[in-house]
Formats: sequence, C-alpha cells, structure tokens
Amino acid sequence: MGDKPVDRRAPALFRNTADVALRTAAKELGLRPREFELAVQTEEVRTVPGPPGGPRRVPRQELERVKRAPDFPGGLRERLRVMGAGESSELLDISPSRFARLARAGCFVPAGFYVNRYRTVVWLYRAEELREFAENNPRLLTGRLPTGMRARLEAGTDHRARRWRWRRVRQLTRHAVGFWEQAAVRASVLDDTTLTKAVPDPGERARLRRLRPRFLEVRSVSEATRDILKELCLAEGEEEIRWYRFLLDADLEAARAAEAVPTTSARRILAGSGAVPHPGERLTIQPVPETTGRPDPGTARPVAGPPTTPVPRKRWSLLRRRRPKPAARPAP
Repeated sequence: MGDKPVDRRAPALFRNTADVALRTAAKELGLRPREFELAVQTEEVRTVPGPPGGPRRVPRQELERVKRAPDFPGGLRERLRVMGAGESSELLDISPSRFARLARAGCFVPAGFYVNRYRTVVWLYRAEELREFAENNPRLLTGRLPTGMRARLEAGTDHRARRWRWRRVRQLTRHAVGFWEQAAVRASVLDDTTLTKAVPDPGERARLRRLRPRFLEVRSVSEATRDILKELCLAEGEEEIRWYRFLLDADLEAARAAEAVPTTSARRILAGSGAVPHPGERLTIQPVPETTGRPDPGTARPVAGPPTTPVPRKRWSLLRRRRPKPAARPAP
C-alpha cells in the first residue's frame, strides 16, 4: 500500500475565515457571472483587496453573512434583478415612451447595459430602484412633466450614459486604496487631451495610468462594439468634464500633500543638523557625529551622586554662640 497523500490545504479553522476568489464566491451563492458582478458593484456582497496586482476577493465571513439572510437566495436574486426599458415601463405601469423620456432626463440610474446585434446600447435598470422611484415620485408617472424637464428633453438631453458613469465611478472610488487610486478612478473617464491639460506632469500621468482600474468588463466583442464601449466610458459635455476635473484636482492635491509629509519632516531634521540638501538631491538622514562641546539635548546625562571626597564639617563649638557670663549680684 502506498503512502497516504499529504493534505496541503490549510486547517479548517483558517479555511473558514480565509478569503475566496470571486468565481468561487459566485458559485457558492448560486449567482451567474453578471449577477455576481452586479452584487459586488452594489455591495450586496462586500469584497476586500486581493494580493498586489490581483483581483479582489470575498471574505469567508461575508459569504456566511449573505447565506444567513432570511430571504436567501430568493431575496438576493430579486435585489439583483435588472430589466430593460420595456419591462421597466410595465413595472411602473407607464408607457414605454414616457419611461424613455424619464430615463433620458436622468430620473433613473442604469445599473448596466449591453450592445445588441444592431449596435444599439440597451440600458438595464434595477427593479428595486424602480420601485423606490415610483414610491417617492408618483407625480412624475402621470400628467405633464415639469416645464424644465420638457425643455431639456426637447434640447436633446440624454443623461443615461452620464448617470451610469457616475454610478461606476462611485463604486470604484469606494474600492480605491489611497488618494492616488482615487485620482486614477477620476482620470479614467477623461480622454488623453483633457488628462494632459489636467495633469501636466508626465510622471504623474504615467502613475495614474498604472493605477487605472478596469472600468468595464469587456468580453470578446467586435471592433465596432469596442469603440462604442470606449465612448460610453468617457465623460462628455463641458459640465461633466469640468466636474471630474475638479474631483481629480482635489484627489491629486491630497495625494501630493500626503507624500510631502515625510519629506518635510526629513528636511526639518536635516535643517537642525545644518545639512540641508539641494532640492534635486536625494534625501538621506545621517547620524549626527559626537562633539566635545555642549551635549545634545537628547543625550543622557549622568545622575549626580554622593561626593567622593568628604566635605569638612565645622566644629560644633564654633557654631555655638558663647553664652554671656551672668552679672555679679551686689552683696546683701
């Protein structure tokens, strides 16, 4: 009989608390890839950063939390349910044309989309969010639309792509680690020309490109479809571009300030020792040599002890005052 194979898996105690891959988590929850992708984006299933350069992972405790929900798995699937414009209009009990006008006006935030064989973008909406909109805005479902909304629609307003980008940027920003990754998320929706104007430093632009997240999961598609997807991921219109540039400037300012703190502290230490390097010179902190002069305030000083040579003590007789002699009394 051969030797018993060695079990190289981690002990059960650690396996229960370890993080699992996204594909494994989706399989355990019984979700299809697109359903699980939406669950991660909407934080129905929370994830944590994976190894450096690797995808995010799902903690084992998070999987157990989702499974312990009283409405699992039906409730989870219902919260992840998405539908197109036709089914959405039926859910809201309005005409398809009215739903399309409300969607173009920005009343709904698309949860995703796909490009059909006619190269038309089909937007998808969460059923849960549609119900919330109907409860909070019943007046928009009947009667005439507000005057301002009608004017914007007649001018050709279509906020569907813009609202989807806003949702996606928020999702990626929550997953970002540090100000530089947050800045990379904002920069991902700006074209090369706008990004060059916003970030003139080539080194910083290269850093943002390295940290740029995967804005959209692109599977095998044609070149024409790829161009459509690329266009949807970029901000359009002066107002939207200006907004993301403002956010990018704020993140870059915070990132630069965070990195300048250690450098400033090091320069202060060197300034105290009289050795301030040139701005282009690399900062290195060297120990201060010992001197024979006044000791450094941080140097330990010897504690004064009892004197080694005895101090002469004055005689007690010298310290006493001589008492005056009593005066002679007259004879009786």
